[in-house]
Amino acid sequence: MSLDFQDVRRIAKLARVAVSEQDTHMYQHRINGVLALVAQMQAIDTQGVAPMAHALDVVQSLREDVVTETDLHKKFQAIAPQVAGDLYLVPQVIEHDD
Repeated sequence: MSLDFQDVRRIAKLARVAVSEQDTHMYQHRINGVLALVAQMQAIDTQGVAPMAHALDVVQSLREDVVTETDLHKKFQAIAPQVAGDLYLVPQVIEHDD
């Protein structure tokens, strides 16, 4: 899979990022390089390879799962600009072209 010039322009528009025409060509080249690398990695046979979260056998030290903070929900709800049914109401920020 590779992206053409118009694909990169559309992605920039959706991300609300101003990208010059020259930069669009540069990003197109870089993104297509990443996609080619992903395709190359997907072609590798990984049958019999156990999945792992880290290259080293490390253990995460965890604390005991206990509540350490008091419930300030009602205090925050009282100073919020708009609430309804214990939910914060926020303005719509995502627009979409129909």
